[in-house]
Amino acid sequence: MFFELAILAYLVDLFFGEFPCKHPVVWMGDFISAFERRFYRDRILPGALLVTGLIALTLLISTTLVYLCGFLPAWMSLIILAIFASTGLAMNMLHASVAALLTAKQPKQALRYLVSRDTEDMSDTQIYKAGLETWAENLSDGVIAPLFYLLLFGLPGIAVYKAINTMDSMIAYKTERYFYFGKTAAIVDDIANYIPARLTALLIVSLATDKQRAWQCLRRDGKKMESPNAGYPIAAMAGALGVALGGDARYHGQVKHKPTLGLPIHPVDKSALNQALQMKMGINIMILALLAIGVGLS
Repeated sequence: MFFELAILAYLVDLFFGEFPCKHPVVWMGDFISAFERRFYRDRILPGALLVTGLIALTLLISTTLVYLCGFLPAWMSLIILAIFASTGLAMNMLHASVAALLTAKQPKQALRYLVSRDTEDMSDTQIYKAGLETWAENLSDGVIAPLFYLLLFGLPGIAVYKAINTMDSMIAYKTERYFYFGKTAAIVDDIANYIPARLTALLIVSLATDKQRAWQCLRRDGKKMESPNAGYPIAAMAGALGVALGGDARYHGQVKHKPTLGLPIHPVDKSALNQALQMKMGINIMILALLAIGVGLS
């Protein structure tokens, strides 16, 4: 287990956030776009080759970096690897991006950068609901899952996970263009996020004021969504806040019918989103405490 690397990488992300250089995820996105332009066919095989190719390339680069750092003093190697690993974590960026909905003059415009759903005709309730769902779901994709694979496999683990997650965000849509081309990416992402999504849900429940309600909503509603993973942190967040999330949303001009998660005890408004975002401190404390325990025991 790479506890020292994980705790240092998490601290780097918390204190420094994104570095002013081209992010590794952007490089991954460029690779995906270039492959798609050259080899796209809406068939499973080209999509599977993309997944295999990007994972192999990411693994090669990350393991080479780890190998080269092995020639450095241990403390210097740890710092360099932690800086690279921190680029796979997104707590600061995620929190700031969702919090921008609270102060933006045009929240629909701000939301457009966070979600793939259509935002033009959204009401305030729908905007804050989308913000809450983004916060809950991406706590798994952007924080817990990367940490999970960093702890298990070091820098190659978090790098490969980010490659998988980037492909999912770019091509794993059930649209006419990507139905078959993105199928492998979607399946691999579902597998990679299976455990982290459930860990994220448990983390949210542990921080809820009404833990019993959050746990009940998680157990009752976590499996309702089409995604095998997304429903768990969203249901836990809905229960923690006492709000109803999910429901119909418009994607690429078409309405997608989704189940309702949680209980409509309180309205989904700016106050609910602010309450959810205030969990950041508790999440940071719990993650750092668990990592510190891991460092002490390792």
